[in-house]
Amino acid sequence: MSTILDTLGSHALRLVTDAGRLEARIGEIVVSGPGEPLPTATAPLLLLTGSGAPLGPVHETIRQAGRSGYRAVVVKDFGDNLDALAVTAGEVGVALLRTPNEMTWRQLDALLTASRSIAAAGALGGRFAEVVAGDLFALSNAIASAVGGAVSIEDTGGQVLAYSNLPGQEIDSARRMGILGRQAPVYPSTGNAYQQVLGGEGAVHVMPERPEYAERLGIAIRAGNQVLGTIWVISDRPPLVEEAAEVLEDAGRSAALHLLRTRTQADPERAARCDALRTLLNGSRDPRSMATRLAIRADAPTVVLAVTLADRQLEPLLGAARIVDLVNLYCESWHSSATCVADSGTVYALLPTDGAAEPSARLMKLADDLSSTIRRSTGMDVLVAIGSPANGLAEVATSRRMADRVLRVLSASGGGVADVERVRSQILLHALADLPELVEELRLKPVTALVEHDALHGTAYAQTLLAYFGALGDSLRVASELVIHENTVRYRVRRAQEMFGIDLSGPDHLLATWLQLRLLQLRQ
Repeated sequence: MSTILDTLGSHALRLVTDAGRLEARIGEIVVSGPGEPLPTATAPLLLLTGSGAPLGPVHETIRQAGRSGYRAVVVKDFGDNLDALAVTAGEVGVALLRTPNEMTWRQLDALLTASRSIAAAGALGGRFAEVVAGDLFALSNAIASAVGGAVSIEDTGGQVLAYSNLPGQEIDSARRMGILGRQAPVYPSTGNAYQQVLGGEGAVHVMPERPEYAERLGIAIRAGNQVLGTIWVISDRPPLVEEAAEVLEDAGRSAALHLLRTRTQADPERAARCDALRTLLNGSRDPRSMATRLAIRADAPTVVLAVTLADRQLEPLLGAARIVDLVNLYCESWHSSATCVADSGTVYALLPTDGAAEPSARLMKLADDLSSTIRRSTGMDVLVAIGSPANGLAEVATSRRMADRVLRVLSASGGGVADVERVRSQILLHALADLPELVEELRLKPVTALVEHDALHGTAYAQTLLAYFGALGDSLRVASELVIHENTVRYRVRRAQEMFGIDLSGPDHLLATWLQLRLLQLRQ
């Protein structure tokens, strides 16, 4: 079982309690729900569906699995109840594992089946069983032979990891450039092609941007919600076999295991640290166990730094993959135990701050330098956010949430670099804008009337009032900001009061009006 866990990594499967079963051999995989009878099998592993089921039947199913000789049970998120399930599993001698909610049971079943083959024989099962684990060139040729078109396999940064070389299969200039440079060429429509493939389910047909380029069938290589890379097949020179989409979906599952195995073999220590950080960022229940893997004390002060693309029209997953090594390089210069991981289109870094003199100023300098370097090296602008200080690893998830909030503020304002303290007021406003009762249900009638009038007639009463409040009633400053005459400012403020009943006579009315107009502005 330990080999399977090492191969898949924690973004696919995470150990909750081993109950002495970590070195046990896993046999058949059984899928069943709470209350359903468990079949007799050899050294079975149970995928326990129904995370929203009542806890009583779930506990009983785990006990039944223990009595029936099951080695392990896999569940999805049961929140705080996962600890109670771990106790039950330990009592009956069954290992309890957890898979992310985004992972489908079907995909996990396929990954587990293939990873057992790796553990048993060093090869992958299924349609591509003859390919030795980690040999991506052999896998490319096997896929090309099965579908009838030239194949290339890329990582999330667009680097060409492997390609087929079967005789008689045509290629185009884009593929030729990718092979020679070991990097997929970038064209104006490249981002759109990747977005189609990464956003689609299964194999996706992509039309070329120019007549001389070939059509392609592409698929994302995934482990749960984690994108590991892509497979591309030239699909019109000649046309592929009828079942090409089905074959490519099988290839995607096999390629996931190849890439997972390759990652683990290439740098197992770094892979383990990345998995540990991803667990902490998502709210680990046992941060002390993560401390050893991260080489950081459990009570060490840290902070989360987050980096994402400023242009959200670009494919964020690919962008994160292209900048993660630069982020890692910079953060390791801050501290040798710094760890970085790309997650859902954002690169997160955990930075120890113990002993750092004026950490806030130094962190801002690090963030500014990192932003400039990424722009020079890749041509991409990024947003860099520094989360709240974490007094120990148990608070890392909170620091990550605050860093995400800072990124949201930066994205809305067009800023580049900030920490929590510099944008705390804007963070509060964005949080309030997410509350429908403040923005909609409790909206003042005069505010509604004013906003609707602006939308219908193209007037600028809301804009003028917001500038007026922001300037603390200084009409000359508002006139300069809006490039209008000072008398026009006074006229609009007066007409807003006369036409819509805006009440500026007391601080509470003024505050409520200002706040609601500001929250509506954030929602636009």
